[in-house]
Amino acid sequence: MTHQDVLDDRPGALADPGGAPVLEVTGRLTPAALEAAARGPVRVAMADGTAERVAAGHAYMLACVAEGRDIYGMTTGFGNLVGFVGRATAHEQSEGFLNFLTAGHGPDLPPEVMRATLLARVWSLAKGRSAVSPDALRTLVAVLETPFAPAVPRMGSVGASGDLIPLAYAVRAMQGQGNAYVDGVRVPAAEALDRCGISPLHLAGRDAVALVNGTSVTAAAAGLALASLARSVNTAVTLTALLADLLGSDPGFAAAPTLAAFGHPHGEDVAAGLRAMLDGTTPTGTRPLQEPYSIRCSPQLIGAAAGALDYAATVIGDDLNGINDNPLFFAEDGVVTHGGNFFSQPVAFAADAMSTVAAQLANLAERQLDLLTDTHRNSGLPPMLATEPGSQHGVVGMQIAATATVAAMRRAATPISDQSLPTNGHNQDVVPLGTQAALTALEQAGHLRWVQGALGVALRQAEYLSARGATAPACAEVLRELGAEVAPIDPDRPLDVDVQRAAALLDRLAARRAPWRGAPAGA
Repeated sequence: MTHQDVLDDRPGALADPGGAPVLEVTGRLTPAALEAAARGPVRVAMADGTAERVAAGHAYMLACVAEGRDIYGMTTGFGNLVGFVGRATAHEQSEGFLNFLTAGHGPDLPPEVMRATLLARVWSLAKGRSAVSPDALRTLVAVLETPFAPAVPRMGSVGASGDLIPLAYAVRAMQGQGNAYVDGVRVPAAEALDRCGISPLHLAGRDAVALVNGTSVTAAAAGLALASLARSVNTAVTLTALLADLLGSDPGFAAAPTLAAFGHPHGEDVAAGLRAMLDGTTPTGTRPLQEPYSIRCSPQLIGAAAGALDYAATVIGDDLNGINDNPLFFAEDGVVTHGGNFFSQPVAFAADAMSTVAAQLANLAERQLDLLTDTHRNSGLPPMLATEPGSQHGVVGMQIAATATVAAMRRAATPISDQSLPTNGHNQDVVPLGTQAALTALEQAGHLRWVQGALGVALRQAEYLSARGATAPACAEVLRELGAEVAPIDPDRPLDVDVQRAAALLDRLAARRAPWRGAPAGA
């Protein structure tokens, strides 16, 4: 990712003298920017007028309270207790709010997700409609300039009224309470702040509600999932081309007239990518007239995946760049609106679609791996790609692990966005469960990356055992790079590290390719 890829609209990302990406809050926040923040320190530069806009929103909120207007989270109880009077002071109100929300459980979310979450929260709060204090926003920006990440349990959010519980843990960590990660190491939050040179967060006004009452965990996890799956679409094209070339398939399955007749532009794009990869291939002439669907229907399948991700990219992009808070403050109109922008239904639907895409792309890769190991269909390669079948076992264990992974992914692809459960005294009588949908999509993307890495190792082994090798120059170059990362399996050895190395290489190669049709820049 270049610095210029971080934002859609220029000016966007600049080169920091210290080497960290600089994210300017002027254009659209993209999944690529989330990945930059997830990886490590970034410098967030506010556009001219941002500080003034945020300060004005905060001042307007205080003026409304001074006038005696009811403001949710400032003068009232929370959730279904909104009809009761809140605490006596803003400090007591904030602390009480965070206390009752500190009720999550389960393993910690990946620190990378929480760093991306903080960036997403900055983007929403910087629009000045949440009445957050300028100091609180500055603390979030300061945290992102360091390797700090809050330690946050996975379970607790229903993605309605925001990601309340996980974001409460994030706020507590920035206050120096609970735990946090520094460079991936879990330590007490106060120690983490001290090591990173960050002053603890101090809350003013409705800061606690503004920081917590949004869907930033959901949007960040979905954005990270989208970024990974975008690369996996490109990887699927690459792996399919390698398979077809090594087996000696006729490339006619990707013929332009066929896909034009199909009528789906994404399928045409995928077929064009396959033709480019297979340019110069020499078919053996011994393959069946029609290849198995895992080759023959790959443009249609991968194209459908790309189309589904286009929909997800639009939804997630809109969510990352909207304001997901309540209430909202419009000082220029003298209006405070109480609504439901914290409701994560759009992302929930998109994340469920991404989970399905990941499961089907993994199924394709696993079936292609099966084709490669089947002596009845693999153009004379030895069974299980073993150099000496019987005394060696090639990719047996890796294939079993891939099959188990696909089975788990199919189960996880069950939609959750329509499994609403009422809660909070029927105040939240419908909930979208977007957080769980987004986190599942991110996990699915990681599993897909592993299965594609396993296929990459198998293709490298097939090339080692093949008398003809690759005949298309583009395929030969990819196999050369795979060969530099993964040694032949001769004799048997553990392959877990090799799969990770292959997956990382395929990720890098995929990032070099143009994104699918319609994808926003930086996706």
